Amino acid sequence: MPEWLQALVVGIVQGLTEYLPVSSSGHIELAQAVLGYKAKDEAALSVILHLGTVLSTVVVLRAEIWRILRGLLQFKNNEEWQFSLRVVVSMIPAAVVGLLWESELEALFEGRIFLVGALMWLTAMLLYFASQARKTERRVGYSEAIWMGLAQMVAILPGVSRSGSTIATAVILRVDKTQAAQFSFLMVVPLILGKIAKDLLDGKLNADVLTVEMLAGFLAAFLVGIVACRWMIGLVQRGRLIYFALYCALVGSIAMLSSFFV
Repeated sequence: MPEWLQALVVGIVQGLTEYLPVSSSGHIELAQAVLGYKAKDEAALSVILHLGTVLSTVVVLRAEIWRILRGLLQFKNNEEWQFSLRVVVSMIPAAVVGLLWESELEALFEGRIFLVGALMWLTAMLLYFASQARKTERRVGYSEAIWMGLAQMVAILPGVSRSGSTIATAVILRVDKTQAAQFSFLMVVPLILGKIAKDLLDGKLNADVLTVEMLAGFLAAFLVGIVACRWMIGLVQRGRLIYFALYCALVGSIAMLSSFFV
């Protein structure tokens, strides 16, 4: 299979699993293991795939993002400023861990399918408890933002779903399901854009990485991400998280068992 087609498949996996609560990093590891695929520049591919899903978030939640931006331009202590501050608070744990230990964590889990499978079980348990929550009427306050930020920090580990852990944490704290999903998707946008800016300044991303392989992965992640983001918001509203809990448990079990034969 040509490299551009392998990157396309990986981009589809990224687009789906970035939003569905099943761990994008874990599924990327599994997809690459199944395909026997290793990009020439793994770091650049990861950034480009995440750029694709960030842009799909902007497309789907453009009305909410525009409302926030208009509120910020009023330069008043309004709801939009308070919402933005809560997003900043939620970013801090993952930003600190990502800046200090991201490369060490990636090296620790690279190719270790058993550990990825075990962490998918952690995602499954979080989703199960969230599926049992009933009265979900609260808004995302500062305490909820901090807990969602801590969940996002843990989700740096491959196998822990970022969207799954943050949405599940919010729902367990009785946050309104629609707001939990929207806040979860919005809180990662500044983090990824910040990482892309840092990589550009460090010279890790330049015109040389824009190969057919990278562009195929980007387009797949972007287009599939638009569909998956809309789908996931609807699924959270309807309380269908239990199905993803079962899926993560199944895939995690398969991954752990298969690690003994690889």
